[in-house]
Amino acid sequence: MVAAPVTSAAAAAPAAADASAWLAELAGALLPSRRQEDWRFTDLSPLLAIPTGIAAPSAEPSVAVPADPWTGLSLPAGVERLTGADAERLLGTALTATGAADHWPVRLNAGAAPAPLVLRVRRDGGSLELPLAAPAGDGLAAWRLLVLLEPGARLELLQVPSAAPGQRQLLSLVTEVVLAEDARLSLGCLALGRDDCCLLNHLVVRQAPGSELLAATVSAGWSLARHEPRVLQERGAASTRLRGLQRVEGHQLADTHSCVRFEGPEGELDQLHKAVAGGAGRSVFNGAVQVPRAAQRTNAAQMSRNLLLSDRARIDTKPELEIVADDVKCAHGATVSQLQSEELFYLRSRGIDAAAAARLLQRAFCEDVLRFLPAAARRHDPISALLGDA
Repeated sequence: MVAAPVTSAAAAAPAAADASAWLAELAGALLPSRRQEDWRFTDLSPLLAIPTGIAAPSAEPSVAVPADPWTGLSLPAGVERLTGADAERLLGTALTATGAADHWPVRLNAGAAPAPLVLRVRRDGGSLELPLAAPAGDGLAAWRLLVLLEPGARLELLQVPSAAPGQRQLLSLVTEVVLAEDARLSLGCLALGRDDCCLLNHLVVRQAPGSELLAATVSAGWSLARHEPRVLQERGAASTRLRGLQRVEGHQLADTHSCVRFEGPEGELDQLHKAVAGGAGRSVFNGAVQVPRAAQRTNAAQMSRNLLLSDRARIDTKPELEIVADDVKCAHGATVSQLQSEELFYLRSRGIDAAAAARLLQRAFCEDVLRFLPAAARRHDPISALLGDA
């Protein structure tokens, strides 16, 4: 006689408790509570459904991942990898400067002890794609990166985190970026996941005067995805462009919390965050812009635009400006709308059926962010993945 599997809530409770204890032990701190302002919209139950242990090509969670998964990584001319004491000395400096070193997802990543990848760009580094493919096995997969651009250096970098096929995984990605004077970085993160996996993505950037940052993040498919970009213009006079796009379906949750702080005058920010929510999915955006008294003549614009495809979907958006300086140009705004009947009618009057017309409008909405991804993203055909095309 074969016993039927037990699927009751009572049976699931011990597994969730074990996962909670394991994650708390790994991070050296209790899981965030929804009583905390930064986490009050974030339901962590999808994390607790992930089996405990470090993802590895073995059924034994105690088996460690390879000591150096970056061995054999091909780097373009102008980009070199730092190891040993040089790498250890630089790791964590951007996390400390931006106040993110004690954030729970960062502590969790550190507890997993991933082998770090530290890259230094001395001149024009061209284009680099980092396929962050999780190893086979249920559990936690973690990556730690630091990218240093020296004065005048250039780089186009695409990160592509992905869960292992058929595995229930929590992916943890912590990226530090340091931009010296007149350095330029185009950074893309294309994170297309599955409904039985979660993603915690932490990005911290230090910018020197004259530097330029374009960071575009596209996320879809995860049961829970939390993105936390934090940018510090250390002496102002830098340019920051942030682009974000997240799509949720079913009961998925995509959560973005950004913070940009100006520590000097004449800094610039152009931020656009978009979300498409269908089914009973939920999208959260909380964007903080901090302009202290030293940041005179700051020019900052932040916009949150959201598209609801279902009566059960939910959007929570809260752009914030904290301004102490008195000579600034700062603006923010948020919109939540559905597909416009006039636009649908126009397309249908041209012989396009209702479903195709709706997809065309969604495609135009998404392309406004997708076009800012590095060119290497095109081969992944992100628009088809976002719209569910075959």
